[in-house]
Amino acid sequence: MPSFLNTAFALPLRALTWLGSQGTRGVAAIVFVAAAVPPLGALLRPYLTEAILCLLCISFMRVDLAALYSHLRRPALVATATAWTTIGVPLIVGLIAHATGLTTRAPGLSLALMLQSMASPMMASPALAALMGLDATLVLITLVTSTALVPFTASLFAGLFLGDMLSITPLTLGLKLLGILAASLLAATAIRWIFGAAAIQRHKAPIDGLNIIILFAFAAAIMGDVVSDLLAQPVFTISLAALSFAIYFALLAITTLLFRRIGYERALALGLMVSQRNLGLMLAATAGVLPPTTWLYFAMTQFPIHLAPYMLTPIARRLRARGDTSAATAAGSTN
Repeated sequence: MPSFLNTAFALPLRALTWLGSQGTRGVAAIVFVAAAVPPLGALLRPYLTEAILCLLCISFMRVDLAALYSHLRRPALVATATAWTTIGVPLIVGLIAHATGLTTRAPGLSLALMLQSMASPMMASPALAALMGLDATLVLITLVTSTALVPFTASLFAGLFLGDMLSITPLTLGLKLLGILAASLLAATAIRWIFGAAAIQRHKAPIDGLNIIILFAFAAAIMGDVVSDLLAQPVFTISLAALSFAIYFALLAITTLLFRRIGYERALALGLMVSQRNLGLMLAATAGVLPPTTWLYFAMTQFPIHLAPYMLTPIARRLRARGDTSAATAAGSTN
């Protein structure tokens, strides 16, 4: 290959590698940069579905098949975690929304909360768990099983709780989700077949960098109107932001407590996964035809989604250190 082509490819590769090495700092910075450049949001919003497809494809192509098969041989924990995130969470949210009258008083917010609860975990959850030093393998296999079920569970809960609030029927929602996931999986399979799993693993850092760029494009597309909304209705916008943080950390805490018997470190990994909902998948399936309040709430959820991994990393380190100490003590007592 000519030297100028080597240079042309080397420079962006180094830039992506550097960006990928920033870890949770890079993920946290996304949300502030995206909110600070509103014109970029208007430019990128038409490509929201493409961004979601790329994020899904990158996640599928990085699946560790050996780890996947290993966890499938011990299915009880995975089945329980999958049932909680795909059935338990949307059922509880739907019942609370109806019991409190939120569906009637604030249909746009009720729709946002239901779509959030019905969504599968974010495809970036295993990568974020790994960046925090948590059990990414358990997160990955639960993510895969939850994502496989979401076209069916989302259709079910949309029929039960949403009625005519959606612009599409529950069946159409399920079919669109299935199509998006199938297309991403096929593309990822083709990439793995062409380049090989070893090459994908070797280029982990630049792929992480590419993932951050696509996450930024997605966040910018959703958050394009945040500044104008904040100026026009500051109390309402800040209230939605506070609500998004409250729901995020409530899901995190409840899940961690529910699964504490497997160890707080692994339980925290599951809590991270359950609280990181893939709202982009729902936006792609509904083609973004949603009320303004729903859009604004989705924009506000980007703050806890991107900031929480950075905020929780010290806690994850302490839990990991405690686990290492306990293992060392147990080994010493055995000897």
